[in-house]
Amino acid sequence: MKNKKSNNLNSSWAINNRALKMIYKKYPQMVISTFIQSIWTAITPYVGIYLSALIIEELSGTRDVNRLKTLVLLTVFSGAVISLISALIIKWNQSQTSNLYFKFETFYTDKLFEMDFVSLDDIKTHELLSTIKQNQNGGGWGLFRVVENYKSLISSIFTLLGGIILTYTLFVTKVPESNDKFQFLNNPLFIILIIVLMISITLIAPYFAYKGESYFAKYSNLHNLGNRMFGFFGWLGYKKDLATDVRMYNQEEICNKFNKNKEDTFNSNGLFAKLSKGPIGLYYALSSIISALFIGLVYLFVCLKSWAGAFGVGMVIQYISSITKVSSGLNSFVNTAGNMKINSTFLKLIFEFLDIPNTMYQGSLTVEKRLDRNYEIEFKNVSFKYQTSSDYVLKNINIKFKVGNKLAIVGMNGSGKTTFIKLLCRLYDPTEGEILLNGINIKKYNYLDYLMVFSIVFQDFKLFSQKIGENVASKTKYETTEVIDCLNRAGFEEGLKKMNNDLDTYLYKDIDEKGVNISGGEAQKIAIARALYKNSPFIILDEPTASLDPIAEAEIYSKFNEIVGDKTAIYISHRLSSCVFCDEVVVFDKGQIVQHDTHNNLLKNKDGKYYELWNAQAQYYN
Repeated sequence: MKNKKSNNLNSSWAINNRALKMIYKKYPQMVISTFIQSIWTAITPYVGIYLSALIIEELSGTRDVNRLKTLVLLTVFSGAVISLISALIIKWNQSQTSNLYFKFETFYTDKLFEMDFVSLDDIKTHELLSTIKQNQNGGGWGLFRVVENYKSLISSIFTLLGGIILTYTLFVTKVPESNDKFQFLNNPLFIILIIVLMISITLIAPYFAYKGESYFAKYSNLHNLGNRMFGFFGWLGYKKDLATDVRMYNQEEICNKFNKNKEDTFNSNGLFAKLSKGPIGLYYALSSIISALFIGLVYLFVCLKSWAGAFGVGMVIQYISSITKVSSGLNSFVNTAGNMKINSTFLKLIFEFLDIPNTMYQGSLTVEKRLDRNYEIEFKNVSFKYQTSSDYVLKNINIKFKVGNKLAIVGMNGSGKTTFIKLLCRLYDPTEGEILLNGINIKKYNYLDYLMVFSIVFQDFKLFSQKIGENVASKTKYETTEVIDCLNRAGFEEGLKKMNNDLDTYLYKDIDEKGVNISGGEAQKIAIARALYKNSPFIILDEPTASLDPIAEAEIYSKFNEIVGDKTAIYISHRLSSCVFCDEVVVFDKGQIVQHDTHNNLLKNKDGKYYELWNAQAQYYN
């Protein structure tokens, strides 16, 4: 039975290997070029060490001019070739490792795009991703260290191999028998003792360095918190959207409290300062001291053997240089193994995120494309609750949408309106019951096909810092006349005339300095135009006039039928005056449909929820 330590090492090695394979699969040339560079960088110094030792040996010995010429020319030529190949490899590697941050970001973004929306919408998912990013940006932990660790590991192995080859003769070359005082240097036990001592010292130094480094991983949460605090307070003065409140309420005093707090994570009396003065500093100091002792031991042993006549001055250079590299290689190997073990903790979080399962059934039926837009959707006994909750958000919902009708959905905050829409669009699947499209359970349809049935303007919609035309069409190539028509129908006709480059005008200034900053109302009109351009049989408007002024709102209401055309429209709003323009009204309360009728009929029922909501708003307009 393997012990716990062995299991930890196996687990650490396995998760690092998995990360490397994942990176290699997506960016093979990056990994290959990095490894080739590390091998090349590790072995080429030995060429110079070996040739330099031969030259010095020749200079201190027979001084054969022809041999010296040959060795010098060989040294210059090999140096030139090595430099040329090194430059090519470095250039190749640099081209493959450029934009490394964005390369690694694709692992997270790809996962987010393919993830079930119910997982994407879960706050725990974003908390996990946020922790991963904080570990990455704060201490460099995670994917960034994977390639670097393996690069260091491979480099250390080849450094060791090259050093051992050039160092081997140091231990087998004997002191002449004529030198009695130094015969102990030939004793096999003494040689074994020296080797064991060198290896032990070499291993102890990186162990202490690993112990020091482990504190940064141990307190990574505090490290991340300190970074978040600095990221907020340190840059608060640059945040334009907060400037008004900061000025009116003198909130810079809050910043001063943070900036002058010497007890904070990274400040002079903070945790990491205390650790650096204590165990971290001690471990790093011990590591440096032991490394220095090793160098002293190497010089002593090599010089003693040379003094005793075992070899000449040239070989002293070779042995000291190569054995020092053996030590650095072994040191690096142990240190890297420790870093990989520490980093495996952070890689586990990454794979916890990347391994979030997709449980939503992906159907295969194609949604029929009907020119008459005759798509009928029905909720049959639909209930929904979140996996982490025992309370139902929606309970026993039964409703059928009439083709071409305009339906208003109203209710108090938290009554279930938004969840109902997410179920309708299959962002969520029902906990109980089923939703049918033309009599077939929507789970049986191809997921992307089903999404094309809906055009939605969400309350918290977003526009890209791209051209207006591209924002409306959601693509780079589009029908210009159709885009303009959709913008006009959404009430943006006058707004478009003000744009400096028509449909090619950039929104905002993130990409183009000539971009136009638009108001919330203008953005909402563009979002409505985007929904119209998609031209789906169902259009859903979630608070579509929330950012509009009364005049613009009245314009949208007056054009409501023109905007939605022959589509089946679902209108969610807190402003019940919008219900006048709809054929039917559905009233939600506490996760259930409590009323469903026309606006006029609902107002006749003075005991109903709709009458209560209508009059609660109407009193402010009397």
